[in-house]
Amino acid sequence: MSKILRKLAVTAVATMALGGTTLAAAGTASADTSYHCRTSSHSVDNPSYGGPYGDNFDFSVKLCAKRSSGVISSYAKISWDGPAWFVNDTSMFDAARFHLQTKRSTSGADPVVKWANTGMESKLEHGDTNGNGSMTTGVIKSSAGSSRYLSDGYIQLNWNEDGKRYRTTYFAASPTV
Repeated sequence: MSKILRKLAVTAVATMALGGTTLAAAGTASADTSYHCRTSSHSVDNPSYGGPYGDNFDFSVKLCAKRSSGVISSYAKISWDGPAWFVNDTSMFDAARFHLQTKRSTSGADPVVKWANTGMESKLEHGDTNGNGSMTTGVIKSSAGSSRYLSDGYIQLNWNEDGKRYRTTYFAASPTV
């Protein structure tokens, strides 16, 4: 075999091997090991229902942040165990959203650098047959200086017929990056 053909064959094999590794390692933001994440949970009661059936939503939120090439990326994965008796009941909420923030870590209150709301009313009202579901927000990106940054967020639920606007439930922020 000529030197050129041998070199092309070696390059092709190496490219396939690296390509296989890259494909196996590629995935969603939540599978990326360079993200630093923290998960916390809260149970939220439906304030407009006082009947005999369970009506709480048990939320688990994983907030993640990473630093790469002067950019901070943040996202959240939200999952819930809701009441099965109200699946496909579109009268439970007037509105629901997750508010994701990237913050610069400082002593005292951390200033918000960037934020985004992700609607979740339809997802909450159309969980699986047990009332469970999950969703992942989009990734928000912002330029980073030499400071430390983190991902933070909260759920805002506007329950139907309770006479109030959004009620906010806070979750633990990601580790700083």
